[in-house]
Amino acid sequence: MSTLIVDGANVVGSVPDGWWKDRAGAARRLHERLLVADTSYDEIVLVLEGGAKAGVKAGRDAHVRTVHAPRDGDSAIREQARQALAVGGRVVVVTADRMLAANVSPAQVLSPSWLLDQL
Repeated sequence: MSTLIVDGANVVGSVPDGWWKDRAGAARRLHERLLVADTSYDEIVLVLEGGAKAGVKAGRDAHVRTVHAPRDGDSAIREQARQALAVGGRVVVVTADRMLAANVSPAQVLSPSWLLDQL
C-alpha cells in the first residue's frame, strides 16, 4: 500500500493566486485536481484545517480521503502518517513545513512544488 499525505494548507499556500480570499474554494480546487491526478499512490490523504474545511467534506471520494483537522493541521498530518506507517508500505508526506517534516520520519517528505508538478 502506498499513501500520499497532503498538507493542504502548505500546497495551497505555495501559490500566490489569491487563495487567502477563498480558502474553501482553494481547497476544493486542490481536491478536484487530486481526484483526476494520475499518480502511483493507492490512497491520497488530503488534510484540511480552518476555513479550508468548508470546501471539501470529510471522507472518501474514490482514492482521495479528506481529513478535517480537529485542531491544527500538523497534528492531524502526523497522526495520518503514524497510521499509514503502522500499516506498512510507502508513505510520502507533502509539506514545506520543516518542523513537520522532521516529525513524520521515516515517511518520505516531498515539497508542494513536486506535487503541483504531478498535477
